[in-house]
Amino acid sequence: MLKDLILKNRSYRRFYQDEVIEMETLHELVDLARLSPSARNAQPLKYFLSNTPELNDKIFPHLSWAGYLKDWQGPDKGEQPAAYIVVLNDTDISANYFCDDGIASQSILLGAVEKGLGGCIIGSLNRLQLQRELRLSDNLKIVHIIAIGKPKEEVQIEEMNEGNIKYWRDVQKVHHVPKRELKNIIV
Repeated sequence: MLKDLILKNRSYRRFYQDEVIEMETLHELVDLARLSPSARNAQPLKYFLSNTPELNDKIFPHLSWAGYLKDWQGPDKGEQPAAYIVVLNDTDISANYFCDDGIASQSILLGAVEKGLGGCIIGSLNRLQLQRELRLSDNLKIVHIIAIGKPKEEVQIEEMNEGNIKYWRDVQKVHHVPKRELKNIIV
């Protein structure tokens, strides 16, 4: 059921790093993005895939994790993503990707959940340095990165308390995500 997939599709930030994500699995996830709608059907998004420790180690230092968790610098060694999908805009096709990145990323993440995996869209990163590190051509601009792996953390959705939208972690490292009530978002 779609709602079950959506409820399991959280922003996971800690993974079983040694659980290998096969390149075939990454191809299957990107194929879901390829088959998803695209504004004007321009299809300007392309994807750089990483699933080796060597390449993952090049990507990880350029990422920022969980802005509300000020005392946490990101996952420790052993809890880092096993794979990454770098979402790129090919400016030779179109300078504007409209909302394609969100549609494609949601398709990828729902596919990951269906496979027993999880992920996190990371928009806070050093794009220019990472573009150089990955030796991407100038026409390929990094939109964001999707970290992929077998989740090592529990994420709980809860009702928002007094308008506070900040997610937080308890002492057992359970990640709590407040959500607005349905009655408060329908106008």
